[in-house]
This record gives sequence, structure tokens and C-alpha cells, in this order.
Amino acid sequence: DRAQRVADRAEPLKKQRFVKITDQKVILDEASIQRARESAGYKGYVTNIAPAVMDGHAVVAAYHDLWKVEQSFRMAKADLRARPIFHRTRDAIEAHLTVVFAALAVARHLQDLTGMSIKKIVTTLRPLRTVTVAIGDHEMLVEPTIPDAARAVIDAINAG
Repeated sequence: DRAQRVADRAEPLKKQRFVKITDQKVILDEASIQRARESAGYKGYVTNIAPAVMDGHAVVAAYHDLWKVEQSFRMAKADLRARPIFHRTRDAIEAHLTVVFAALAVARHLQDLTGMSIKKIVTTLRPLRTVTVAIGDHEMLVEPTIPDAARAVIDAINAG
């Protein structure tokens, strides 16, 4: 429908999949439409991994887990603030990346245990602080009141 509107010049021309432009004439590409209809519902995967190393089922399974990798990179960038670094030596760069990836591993583990995002876990647990109050020679440990949401996170972590 959209391609027909473009061909009829009822809609502005962008890069349209089913429209041909020849000699200043805009026409509907019926052959492309037919090919698209015939292949509707099919999905292809392209890889450079040899079939002897990874068969088709394994490629599809790996592709379905790709969202986890992408989520980890987003988490590293947003929640863990893994931004460009200004270290000069190889040791400093490797140390920084080690800390970031260790934090990522811990965060993923906490997400698996609780079923919550790391941002939600941090927001829930951040208010919990224990304070040591010193009055003269006496010290007293003041522990926080733990809300139900925080208790659920703590229990899930302890159960894991």
C-alpha cells in the first residue's frame, strides 16, 4: 500500500523497497512484492563459522542469546559507567577493564538471583546504611529498618 502511494506520488519518496525509478518514472515493483510475499515468515542467519564447528541449530540458539550480550554492553555502559578511560599504561587499562567486567559479572549474577534489573536492585538497597554513633567513650551500631522490598532482594541473594 505504501509503495503504491509513493508510485502514485501521494507520499514523498524515500528509499522504498517495492518501488522502481526508471527514466524519471516511478512504478510499483511487482516482482519484488511477489518475492517478499513468497519469503514472508522465513528468516536467514549468515555466519562465518563452518558447519563442522557449529550446525544450524547451534547458530540459531546462539543468535537467540545475543540479546544477553547486547544487554550486558548496555549495562556496562549505563549502569556501570564503563566509559572511555584516560589511562596510559597497559596495566592501568587492563586493571580498569577487569574491575568493570568483574562488576558486570556480579551484576548479572544478582539479576539472575533476584529477577530484577541492577538499577532496581541498587535503588532498593541504596537507603540501607549502618551507622556507628560515638558518644564519648561509647560506640553504638545503628542498623536500618529494612523495608519489605529490600528484604525480598536480600532474601533472594542469600538463597542463591
